[in-house]
Order: sequence, then C-alpha cells, then structure tokens
Amino acid sequence: MIKPTLFELQIDQLTSANAAMQRCLKLAGLAAQSDVPVLILGPTGTGKTLLAQAIHNSSARASGPFVSFNASAMSDTLLESELFGHERGAFTGAQQAHRGKFEVADAGTLFLDEIADMSPLAQAKILRAVEYGEYQRVGGERLLHSRARILSATNCSLHERIADRRFRLDLYHRLNGLVLDIPPLRDRLEDLPTLIASELQSAAATAGRRITAIHPAAMDKLLSYHWPGNLRELHHTLRSVALFCDRRTVQPAHIVFQGGSLTPATPATPATPATPAAAAPPPSSPPPAASPSDPSLAAAIRRHIRQIYEECGRNQRQAARRLGISRGKLARHLGETD
Repeated sequence: MIKPTLFELQIDQLTSANAAMQRCLKLAGLAAQSDVPVLILGPTGTGKTLLAQAIHNSSARASGPFVSFNASAMSDTLLESELFGHERGAFTGAQQAHRGKFEVADAGTLFLDEIADMSPLAQAKILRAVEYGEYQRVGGERLLHSRARILSATNCSLHERIADRRFRLDLYHRLNGLVLDIPPLRDRLEDLPTLIASELQSAAATAGRRITAIHPAAMDKLLSYHWPGNLRELHHTLRSVALFCDRRTVQPAHIVFQGGSLTPATPATPATPATPAAAAPPPSSPPPAASPSDPSLAAAIRRHIRQIYEECGRNQRQAARRLGISRGKLARHLGETD
C-alpha cells in the first residue's frame, strides 16, 4: 500500500493506540464535518500542520485550497500585506497588486500557525477578518470578503498569554470553536513501535536502501529515547538512519539523536523496564511471544505488545483497550486464544 502524501492524508488514515490521541483524532473527525474554527495545541513537532491538512482533506472543502501561514517572526506591515494583500503603489516596491492569504483561501481552509507569536496590533487587524470574513487590502478602499474556514495552532499556552495581556481574549474566543490537544510523543510510547516501523520503511524507500530488520538493541535505543522534537525528530532521525545504514539490519551505531545524547523516556526501575525489550521478563512471567534475538520490525512490535499485556496483569481486555486493537488481534500476537 502506498503511503498517502500530506496533501492526500485523511483523518481516518491517522491511528493511535494512545487514549488521549484517539480522543484528539475522534474530535478532528467531527471537526471535518463542519466549518467550526479549530484551535490545535501541542508541543513543537507533534504534527499540528499534518492534522490541520487532514481535517481539510476530510472536509467538504477538500476541493478548495489549503493555505498555510506562519505568523511568527513577521513585522506587522508584512503580516498585514501577506494576510490581506495590497494594491499597486500601496508602499515602496509595490509595483503590482498582491492577493493575500484570506483571498487565496476563499472557499478553502486558512491555517494560521504560531498564532501566539503575533503582535497585539496584528491580532487586532485579523480579529474582524476571522469573525466576519471582512478585510481590506493594504492601500485599498474596497471591503473584501473571504469564506475561508479558519484553523489555527500554537505550541504556547494561550491562557498564560492572555493573563499577561499578550494575546487578545476576544480573538481567542473566535479561534477556539473546538480545541484539539495533541500529546507529546513521550506520552504516546505505545505508538512508538508502529511509528518507527512506518517511518523507517518510508525513509528506506526514499533513500533507496533495502532495510528489512532492526536489531533488538537498536529498537531498545529508539524506544527508550524521550523524543523532545516529537514526530519531526523521529522523522529526521530515521531518515538519517536510512542514509547511513550500510546493511539490511539497523544496528545501534546507526542511530544518532539530535545532540547525540540518549535520555530515557521514563526512569527505569527493577519492576518497570525502561523499554519493552530492555530487560528480561521477571521469572513469574511467561517468555515473550517474539524471541529477543529476532531483529525484525514485526518481532519488535510483538515484544512491545507482550510487554503491555504483562503490565496489564495479563488482562486481554485491558491490554487491547490500551493498545487500541481488538482482543482477537491481541490474541493472535500473543499466540493465545480467548
């Protein structure tokens, strides 16, 4: 199956075994069925732009344009021109009229990224455009209208910005018709094996490498890292792995994290291994379904499922719910029957 591109991705193609992420995706699916403004929250690199694009692709506006605009580190004058456009001669160098993002996104979706970094003046200028769809080009007198659906995102706490009077409360209320909060990757450890397998397969295909397996120690290294850069860092790390891996099996030495350091996702204790395959199971536990010596990606995923199963006290219903899979699929991975 060909992996969909960002411009083709649908909400129902995004999956997760994490309860918080599952709720986020469910709300995103509901958001795609309406034109309600959506505010997407989450740390840097968690995939806010990807989720915004998927909402657009899954909506009735999918045939219209998806216009992304990053509002950070931009002067008020430039921001106004970029969002609303300008007329010829509006300022020095304006030799021809320019269509702004609100105009280009008409009948489509306008995604305002990093909105917390907009200046108070810029916030005031877009308030009416967001609420009523009305605006004027810089240097123009005509009142223009845009039917663009507004999605926005930030990695900052808007409540703190509002309390510090750095973000307008009225603008916040107009942007947060629905809030989607994407959890950081460190809180979605159950998703890591599947994400690693998918990203590595894609990176290997792009790099023209024939990578068919990953050494258990290499998988342990990936699973025990805290991923401060979230999905973006995972993507870049595995792209580097694919470039430098000179064999079919990824080895620990092929994996270099940003900054070159390894930080455990959670402190390891004798009772709770830091990673699904980092330590041998306690004597009372049955042997893992996949042999630790099996380096394949499928085996790494089975080891992870076995670990979750043990952490849930061998309760299949609880383990299946935590993993986001059916009990039948869990039983097949465990080699057991209900």
